[in-house]
Amino acid sequence: MAQLIVRNLDDELVRRLKLRAVHHGRSMEAEHREILLQALQETEPAGTLKELLLAIPAVGEDQDFERVVDQGREVEI
Repeated sequence: MAQLIVRNLDDELVRRLKLRAVHHGRSMEAEHREILLQALQETEPAGTLKELLLAIPAVGEDQDFERVVDQGREVEI
């Protein structure tokens, strides 16, 4: 199994990482692995635009989404 060494980390970042590891009941090394796993884990593709649009729930009435015609206003130049 490979090893990863990260140098020149800010002291505050290391402190926060230690706190996060304690909070999750893990060692710092286990917390490193979990953070990397979560950051790089592949997600399901969102689908096509058509599928995304079809997934939007039907809410409101058509008139709720009608465009208001801008009548403009006079501006003094």
